[in-house]
Amino acid sequence: MRAIRLASAALLGISALAFSPPAAVAYGDGHNITPFGFSVVPSTVTAGGQVTLQVNRDHNCRGPVTVTSPVFDTATIRPGHSAAMRTVDWDAKRGAVYRVTFTCDGVSGSTDLTIAGGGRPDHHRPTPLPFNPNRGVHAGAGGSIAGFDLKEIGMGAALIAGSVGAAYHFSRRRSGEDGA
Repeated sequence: MRAIRLASAALLGISALAFSPPAAVAYGDGHNITPFGFSVVPSTVTAGGQVTLQVNRDHNCRGPVTVTSPVFDTATIRPGHSAAMRTVDWDAKRGAVYRVTFTCDGVSGSTDLTIAGGGRPDHHRPTPLPFNPNRGVHAGAGGSIAGFDLKEIGMGAALIAGSVGAAYHFSRRRSGEDGA
């Protein structure tokens, strides 16, 4: 009988942890931390090729995102959108690494874009894949977490404490009944 009560208490505690709000995590590489995620896909491209500039807003980037680099025209990703495409300049130096900077709500982060070998002949020009960043599945953050909300963390801690307290109370109350 005691094993059943212990298993019930453990299951209740695990359930409370599973449904409590997650902790906050910032995006970045340790030196370049932003409250929003960003990427350049692909990160290595030939001169004249196309790149997709992606931003993961996660409630921490509400305004327009400005994306700048010396190898393509400045891009603006409007609120409600998550990506833009740009063509890399034909005169980008092969083997060079260029900085791409994403700025949203006054916060900036950067990543690298590498220019691969290749020339100007049109028969080697990559065919862009069909891509529409404003359609399709938006299934959440995909395991990444952003935002630091003390209210949610407090509610999660209260939920955990309450469930552990209730499990302890009921297990102690029942053990008194078993001894009689």
